[in-house]
Amino acid sequence: MIDVHHLENSRSQRVLWLLEELGLEYRIVEYARDPETMLAPPALKKVHPLGKSPVITDGDVVVAESGAIIDYLIEGYDTRCQLLPEPGSAEHRHYRYWLHYAEGSAMPLLVMKLVFSRLGKPPVPALMRPLGNLFATGVKRKFLEPQIRQHLDFWEAILGKSTWFAGERFTAADIQMSFPLLAVEQREGLEGRPHLKACLERMRERPAYQRAVDKGGEFNLSE
Repeated sequence: MIDVHHLENSRSQRVLWLLEELGLEYRIVEYARDPETMLAPPALKKVHPLGKSPVITDGDVVVAESGAIIDYLIEGYDTRCQLLPEPGSAEHRHYRYWLHYAEGSAMPLLVMKLVFSRLGKPPVPALMRPLGNLFATGVKRKFLEPQIRQHLDFWEAILGKSTWFAGERFTAADIQMSFPLLAVEQREGLEGRPHLKACLERMRERPAYQRAVDKGGEFNLSE
């Protein structure tokens, strides 16, 4: 039995979705964030030394990191290649790119913007908040927002040419990209980006996605 160590409002939601797409049995071990720090609880360190989510346990095997978990589940359980393009194909190359791009390029920018947006808020000391807010505004305007727009333009162009990120077929790379897409929708908005909106609608229409949300809770990635 696969156990998903599921932290609320986290990347682990994607793992639930993948397991539902594959039709695998699994258990959810739920963890709540610290209400002040919004960090994972210390109990997760009993599963993996870094105490981060997502983490799965499959018997004696412990796998952390979204991309590694997806690779593990696809290689071990997707026997019919439902969510994996044919190796050697152009679609497979695109699949591999988006699988790693989501966490390697997209999420660092979005997380940086979230962190900077909190420099003018508690728990930053009150006397430091005006300076923190001024600094954050400059970094967001000069660096983060232009970079994020560039990436969103890239996504919009890709989805303007194909139904899904790796091509016309839905793959696990789309599950991986769902978290950045949802984060952008809730934190940035998707005005003027019809292809991104349409992709999210297609994702939400999938029965496996709906089952994952029913079991793991709604995403709430707003600031």
